[in-house]
Amino acid sequence: MLATRLPAIISNPNTPIRCSVIWLHGLGANGNDFAPIVSELGIQDELGIRFVFPHAPSIAVTINGGAVMPAWYDITEMDLMERADNAGIVSSSKTITDMINDEIATGIEPSKIVIAGFSQGGVIAFDAGLRFPETLAGIMALSTYIPMQDTLPTAEQSGHAKIPIFYGHGDFDPVIPIEQADSSRRFLEASGYCVDWHAYPMEHSVCPQEIHHIKDWLTTVLS
Repeated sequence: MLATRLPAIISNPNTPIRCSVIWLHGLGANGNDFAPIVSELGIQDELGIRFVFPHAPSIAVTINGGAVMPAWYDITEMDLMERADNAGIVSSSKTITDMINDEIATGIEPSKIVIAGFSQGGVIAFDAGLRFPETLAGIMALSTYIPMQDTLPTAEQSGHAKIPIFYGHGDFDPVIPIEQADSSRRFLEASGYCVDWHAYPMEHSVCPQEIHHIKDWLTTVLS
């Protein structure tokens, strides 16, 4: 079980805080993984963004021989759609929901909060963002997929038909094949969500073109 709150790297702007981005890393990484991207985006002070990069807890990951590493949930087998630890996803999603509520408690409106995630972090971003009772500024999903499709609410059920979703993925991703990501995109669209889809000539990573698109998207949804 996760603690109620997680330690995190927090980057505050030099201007009044007007919005928040909670950005979740992938398997085996930590909050430092994406923290350097703040300066690359170059929009923190202009938009008054507080960036929050939580550290996932260290747990034993079955598929890696039980090695202990930072992870949002366990991975139990090779099959992409069957390997995710659903209970772990639910637990992490609840913890991130608590972190969203922490941001709201500081005075930031839900409509000014983006939940973002890479790989495993993207799984949690989708789950927490689409289940949150109020519509957030957006969900940014990078190099990820949706394993719990049978339990994720449709747009009609969630009331989030208009939530902006940025979905970026690598054409040559060996970890999560782009076909699986595209299937998740089509699932979202069939569920009533609008997806801003981008494919890039990269593997399981981010690239300068994607960072440029993220900058433009964040500027749009947080302005």
